[in-house]
Amino acid sequence: PQLRRAIEECKRVILALPEHSERQKDAVVRLIHLRLKLQELKDPAEDEPNIRVVLEHRFYKEKSKSVKQMCDKCSTIIWGLIQTWYTCTGGSGTPPPCPCPPHSHTDTHLCPPGCYYRCHSKCLPLVSRPCVRAQVSHQAEYQLSICPESGLDSQDYRCAECRAPISLRGVPSEARQCDYTGLYYCSSCHWNDLAVVPARAIHNWDFEPRKVSRCSMRYLALMVSRPVLKLREINPLLFNYVEELVEIR
Repeated sequence: PQLRRAIEECKRVILALPEHSERQKDAVVRLIHLRLKLQELKDPAEDEPNIRVVLEHRFYKEKSKSVKQMCDKCSTIIWGLIQTWYTCTGGSGTPPPCPCPPHSHTDTHLCPPGCYYRCHSKCLPLVSRPCVRAQVSHQAEYQLSICPESGLDSQDYRCAECRAPISLRGVPSEARQCDYTGLYYCSSCHWNDLAVVPARAIHNWDFEPRKVSRCSMRYLALMVSRPVLKLREINPLLFNYVEELVEIR
């Protein structure tokens, strides 16, 4: 309502100002911006499908209007009251079928939930990160080298995910290293989230949370309950130094 009132007031001002004056031109530009803002805030919920599939994500349209989230794509706030938004398998509706091969369904099989990637409806066509749910289902293993850095030059000074230009000097965008993959990301793909890095725990018994990219954080969250670490093969000497492990063995 405030935007509509501002648009009407702007129209009145334009008609009252001298033709072709600079003030009238400025008012016309302001009117255009107000109309674009109104169009952006209109809720297209009725026209949007309930399920969208993008890069193996299964996005469900969210019903909640009161929750304020951050968009994983554009890193801005999702205003649920006035914007349509989607969550990968975390939204309303029936969960999608498990992507795991049929023969893998045993008593100990754990199908991962959705990756909970959240974004505006308008950001869906721009999503560049594949769903880590499929990666967990088909790969289900950890990177066990500690921060395997190869350098920004090996990435052509571009974000490892969205390929946006980055540099250590912050021009044009700050390069942020993921302690899990060793790769560098832009600030939109790396929010300085903290997570325990499996390689550091296995090799150094170090559970200090480190900064990881959004993609790594989602992957580690989905992998945390999967029994994939064969500690006796990876680091058998650890049993000699950690009393709790001896008891567990």
